[in-house]
Amino acid sequence: MDVKGKRVLVVGLGKSGVASALFLASRGARVTVSDAKSEELLRTEIPALLDRGITVETGKHGERTFRDQDLIVVSPGVPNEVAPLQHARRLGIPVIGEIELTARFLDGHVIAITGSNGKTTTTTLTGEIVASGGHKTLVGGNIGTPAITFVEHSSTDTWVVLEISSFQLESIESFHPHIAAILNITPDHLDRHGSMENYIAAKARIFENQTAEDFAVLNADNDVTHKLGASLKAQVLWFSRLHEVERGAFVRNDEIIYRNGHEEIVLPLSEISLKGAHNVENVLAAVAMGMAAGIEPVAIRRAVKEFRAVEHRLEYVATLRGVEYFNDSKATNVDATLKALESFPGNIHLILGGKDKGSDYTELNDLLRARVKRVYTIGAAAAKIEQQIAGTVPITAAVTLDSAVRKAADQAVAGDIVLLAPACASFDQFNSYEERGRVFKQLVQSLAALQSASPAPGGSR
Repeated sequence: MDVKGKRVLVVGLGKSGVASALFLASRGARVTVSDAKSEELLRTEIPALLDRGITVETGKHGERTFRDQDLIVVSPGVPNEVAPLQHARRLGIPVIGEIELTARFLDGHVIAITGSNGKTTTTTLTGEIVASGGHKTLVGGNIGTPAITFVEHSSTDTWVVLEISSFQLESIESFHPHIAAILNITPDHLDRHGSMENYIAAKARIFENQTAEDFAVLNADNDVTHKLGASLKAQVLWFSRLHEVERGAFVRNDEIIYRNGHEEIVLPLSEISLKGAHNVENVLAAVAMGMAAGIEPVAIRRAVKEFRAVEHRLEYVATLRGVEYFNDSKATNVDATLKALESFPGNIHLILGGKDKGSDYTELNDLLRARVKRVYTIGAAAAKIEQQIAGTVPITAAVTLDSAVRKAADQAVAGDIVLLAPACASFDQFNSYEERGRVFKQLVQSLAALQSASPAPGGSR
């Protein structure tokens, strides 16, 4: 793909948008960026763009800006249906996303991972497994490092491991991973996709360009992903925590077994340091992908044994007066929060809320009754959550995360858990789930300082 001298518009100035604009400028394109946010909100991004001669439009999307282009690259946070993009398509202007742009320049072997939950942990672990096998490995995508930045560092022997979101998959055309996985599909992002059918279809596009030389990795225990296997062109590898599979990774006698013609014991479950049954599933998926990539079982075992929890995913923060605090800010949908609750036997003080994504919070009620002492609601979704979980456990309307942490600390006693697993997006009060998680950890550390300065009531809590 030759972009030299071409007029290219990048829509949206998130991480991938900025990276795409800088990449295109480095390849000689005449780049314009457009974002509906104000110049003030984008003040940290703009200088680097202007330094590279990139035209910046903020506060609006100008109709002429979209019309006078040879190519438009849209960031994943921008819905494909917005009017300026629809008009551009009618004019015959190609509209692609950053992942598709990357696909047209990237060398090496691509492993792509999507799913409603577990993407980041599985992507990071898969990268560690491939690197443990002695390969040059790049890990990124939807987890911090935009895929487009890997183009300059990739070669034919590089393995590129990418977390891919449904938003990114909406705009692919030629994106072709050698190994692709869908970890699970449960309701999420229905505010964007409109229906479960549309959401499933977006996820399934990860397999769209695969051939019989490629591998598709699917969760045999998830009803939606199980149904996808029959229609794929790639070689299907399954993973299952609950039963044996003909080809893929499964659990038997507390060991992870890989079977594809013959069986191999890869590692015992006791060597997995991550909490929760869902993380066993994540490890199974990573094992299947590692074996498909030709990594020896001993290297896979070494990588899994050494792997620790990723930040903001059931991340242990501190123990204060016998109360343990865990940051699961990445639990941005109901299913992720269910998995977090399943990771603890009980005595949980749960912080819920944020920006609603069209979720049904009644699905939490059984586990709330069984394992949660009190819920603390925050953010824009608080009223909906309170209405849908009413009668299950005591509820405190905390409004803000700061208030929720303080109120939970006041209520919790030794042996309890304070868990941030909000089941919502963060964008009502924070810029990202990462910021929300960092603030939670800072609040807990501040609480630790206050508690150390004053004796516990009655001498202990």
